[in-house]
Amino acid sequence: MSRALLRSVLELRTPVTRLPPSFLLPFRPAAAAAPVARFLHQTAQQVEPTSQSDAAATATLLKASPPKATTATTPEAPAAVPTSTPFSQQPPINQQVKELLPVLAAQPGHYTTIHIHGKPYLVTEGDTVKLPFKMPGVAPGDVLRLNRASVIGSRDLTLQGAPYVDERLFECRAIVMGTESEPMRVMIKKKRRCRKKKHVFSKHKYTVLRINQLKINDVSSL
Repeated sequence: MSRALLRSVLELRTPVTRLPPSFLLPFRPAAAAAPVARFLHQTAQQVEPTSQSDAAATATLLKASPPKATTATTPEAPAAVPTSTPFSQQPPINQQVKELLPVLAAQPGHYTTIHIHGKPYLVTEGDTVKLPFKMPGVAPGDVLRLNRASVIGSRDLTLQGAPYVDERLFECRAIVMGTESEPMRVMIKKKRRCRKKKHVFSKHKYTVLRINQLKINDVSSL
């Protein structure tokens, strides 16, 4: 007898005790299963009883405290910011500068390097300055005080500022002579390998100033 035949005969004689595979078992949905009972432990809130004296004191305090009155506050106007510092609030002048400044004032031929819109100009009294731009807000005949100077000197002495000289030491005034304009300029713009040309016209205007005063002040009283 072969082994396979003997195994089949033995399986027929012995009762079947093993279960079929899981994929052959009938499907049972989870909703049909019996609900699991859950037990939650709840504790009652315990409130301590208050005495009658404490309740009476609390009521007395509530009655005694008056309601807070609401007052409307108007916003304060911001303080005006001074545009320039007065001479009384500026730091004192160095003693060495006070001693050498009269010597500089006694010498002839003063010059200074003034700064207008961040650009320096070396000028003396009587010079004409042609600014490379049109100064806004000025008209012919206006007198301008130029208080930004980095250097003031003569043939023998030179006063250097850091970065500018104190405006209390000198006075430099200029008169606006007028506005000049250059001839019309035509610029031709063209790209390579392109026959199209573009003509750009420009005619800049300049403001002309004349320095009519340059003097060294007396700072002995400062």
